Amino acid sequence: MYRFVRLSHHKANQPPKQHHTHEAEPSNPAAEIAPRMLPRLLLAYRLLAGAAPLPGRLARRRTAASMSAAALGHRGPTATALRLRGVVFDMDGTLTVPVIDFPAMYREVLGGDEAYAAARAAGGGSVDILHCIESWAPDEQRRAYEVIARFEQDGLDRLQIMPGASELCGFLDAKQIRRGLITRNVKSAVDLFHQRFGMMFSPALSREFRPYKPDPAPLLHICSTWNIPPNEVVMVGDSLKDDIVCGKRAGAFTCLLDETGRYGPHDSLPEDVRPDFKVSSLSQVLSVLEEHFDLAPVASESRI
Repeated sequence: MYRFVRLSHHKANQPPKQHHTHEAEPSNPAAEIAPRMLPRLLLAYRLLAGAAPLPGRLARRRTAASMSAAALGHRGPTATALRLRGVVFDMDGTLTVPVIDFPAMYREVLGGDEAYAAARAAGGGSVDILHCIESWAPDEQRRAYEVIARFEQDGLDRLQIMPGASELCGFLDAKQIRRGLITRNVKSAVDLFHQRFGMMFSPALSREFRPYKPDPAPLLHICSTWNIPPNEVVMVGDSLKDDIVCGKRAGAFTCLLDETGRYGPHDSLPEDVRPDFKVSSLSQVLSVLEEHFDLAPVASESRI
């Protein structure tokens, strides 16, 4: 059964759990975000990151979400349903079945068990391989990206759609709810995903977009492109330190996909990475959306 947990607005200070990594050509996200919306988006981010009082509309929505916890056993929209106009997904481990052996990748990139253990200790139990590589000399970076590309290509050869993904996307399309994608994988992997499974996400941002998760810039860029405020969007992913932190920093609702229960009870999660919802399957994401959000189509124009 999925669990609903109380919202929090503290900035996460831990580095993210790494999903995919790759060589990328930096871009300037600030230049890509619509100028008329960026100042307001960044203001909301600063307020959230500083634990300052929430803007009135967002505070009211978040309070209503907390109040709806009592309706968990009820099918259908709650009396305090929140407006939902977009859902943004992680790709690897969320829309696709995880097949890459990340510990093996990290060991080979970092140079063995001892280096991997040291990186885990420095990262609070996780490894941000992109962050590690950024500080290396060009030759070392080239070797690291070659290793990563080999592991990722093996993953693409065995790419599988996550159970429930097609049904969830069909549901969102029927409700006229936009769907986007943010991944730390490369653009070629996103293109293959679109082609192989016949479902399109737009925008679909790969790690060529900088800065990448857990920075909120990719999610804020998608909200700007959609002309939808972040507090009418849900970020869905399987990583606390990438997906959930990205969503929380942007001011969006967050939903953690934890298929195996590896993160443990939601009450045990640190407040700064605690998601608004925790599910064990994509079919449960559909139930969360039905029970806690107003899914009625709205006018295409929006103001932040």
